Amino acid sequence: MIKQRKIELLAPAKNLECGIAAIDHGADAVYIGAPKFGARAAAVNSLEDITALVNHAHLYNARVYVTVNTILKEEELPETEQMIWALYRIGVDALIVQDMGITQLNIPPIPLHGSTQMDNRTPEKVKFLADCGFRQVVLARELSLDEIRRIHEATPVPLEVFVHGALCVSYSGQCYVSQACFGRSANRGACAQFCRLPFTLLDADNKAISREKHYLSLKDLNQSEQLEQLLDAGASSLKIEGRLKDVSYVKNVTAAYRQKLDAIFKRRSEYIRASSGTCTYTFKPQLNKSFSRGFTNYFLHGRGEDIHSFDTPKSLGEEMGRLKEIRGNYLTVAGVKSFNNGDGACFMDEQGKLQGFRINKVDGNKLYPQEMPRIKPKTLLYRNFDQEFERVLSHKSSDRKMAVSILLAENNFGFSLTLTDEDENNITLALPYEKEVARTPQLENIKKQLGKLGNTPFEAERIDVDFAENWFIPASVLTEYRREAIEKLITARRINYKQEKSVLKPTTHTYIREELTYLDNVSNSAAVSFYQKHGVQSIAPAYEQKPEEGVALMFCKHCIRFSMGWCRVHQQVQSPYKEPFYLQSSDGRKFRLQFDCKNCQMKVFAV
Repeated sequence: MIKQRKIELLAPAKNLECGIAAIDHGADAVYIGAPKFGARAAAVNSLEDITALVNHAHLYNARVYVTVNTILKEEELPETEQMIWALYRIGVDALIVQDMGITQLNIPPIPLHGSTQMDNRTPEKVKFLADCGFRQVVLARELSLDEIRRIHEATPVPLEVFVHGALCVSYSGQCYVSQACFGRSANRGACAQFCRLPFTLLDADNKAISREKHYLSLKDLNQSEQLEQLLDAGASSLKIEGRLKDVSYVKNVTAAYRQKLDAIFKRRSEYIRASSGTCTYTFKPQLNKSFSRGFTNYFLHGRGEDIHSFDTPKSLGEEMGRLKEIRGNYLTVAGVKSFNNGDGACFMDEQGKLQGFRINKVDGNKLYPQEMPRIKPKTLLYRNFDQEFERVLSHKSSDRKMAVSILLAENNFGFSLTLTDEDENNITLALPYEKEVARTPQLENIKKQLGKLGNTPFEAERIDVDFAENWFIPASVLTEYRREAIEKLITARRINYKQEKSVLKPTTHTYIREELTYLDNVSNSAAVSFYQKHGVQSIAPAYEQKPEEGVALMFCKHCIRFSMGWCRVHQQVQSPYKEPFYLQSSDGRKFRLQFDCKNCQMKVFAV
């Protein structure tokens, strides 16, 4: 017998609206920011909204994970403890955490997931967290399939892997440049997006190699064609990034990945979905219709050539064709795709800068811009806002239905109606009613009335009527009967939902290192206590507590030297410029680049 593994599609929620949209478009789980202490300070949510999301998700056996994944100050520990109890009481399924001090608090039996900001990239680290009682671990985005597979083979803990969305150029949890430059800690949820800024690349003699390029800006992750390989490597939770993204992004991307996964499940019976229901959409999900800086598989298959987005950190969108000519107040375009009135278009100008314009009217291959852009023939055009696509997504764009079997049977007192859903939840409702033989056949009319499930979360898979005679029941009675039965089935589903309990037991197994530096982000006494109990002898404070001079502020798998074609290891090419290289921002700040070829890593230092 094939051993089956549940596969979870995990979608982001900026707010309640996005969370409900994610569930309705096929997510098996949603992650959402807590009222405080989440790694996106701009995406916090009230307990009331999280409660509403929990109630909606649990109806479909989908889960809600709440991010409490910042490092915590000493004075914040009591408030964090109280908030965790409140989240547990409203039915939240798990917390995504970074600060190990949380494990030392008096917390309820709620599962903990290890955030990617814990820098989870080795079998030893992931196994340590699993042995601590963590129920799921979010891996670093930089890992290859082989690295994921080795971690999976080392421990049975479910592995959460990013599959789509924006990429941080530094290993998560290992970026301190925002704190150093702007007093805004990425580990405290206030990243200043330093990596999206333009820089001038300088050599050791202060000579400009290239100016005003976004050297630390990466393309967006897109593993939609690699999902089966990820599952085979051991991933169980496939995570879409985007807790700051709008609802149309969540709808489109979630639906696209839902369809990809469902197609795999039809072929691979060892993989099954982690929640209930089937989705239908009023649109065709297309990943290039939503915000992206271009797509990359990042390091999934090893180091590749095309992961960066040096020209712009903004969304390019989908390639549409080339400009043929400019005629008076319109442009003519050669392309296979058609624009719509109201679309947003963009292009790279001769200086390599992204420019955009709005299209007022489209007439065949003629575009009438709101303002005529400065553009030359043969320029490649992109659409970064599809008016028609967004219009469809602004309305109800999906239905998620669970299959239900309906049986109407007679008994000595009248009739009974039994509903059984796809998860084997069932209810029976008695209907005392005086039997009366109908003058005309009633079977099809009865089935039609019982099958009108409309705006309910159910769809009739089978309807049976078990009568000895052709009994008459008024349509109004059947309608009320069906409505009451559906309400009882919904109640039964909510009662039968099992909130997982996970009691953290004290552990003392040895941590992977005896000495901790600023890179381990220890910022309170509870975290210190945790590491001491696990054999750590020396613990330095977090960078946010005590900034150190001369230390690396970013640790990047992305390498500028490789991107320029000058990697001594992979490309075996010597740079024509004298090192070290520097990045200089528009405000005059300089940052030295160090290339750690042994670990295939680039480090960034403030000068």
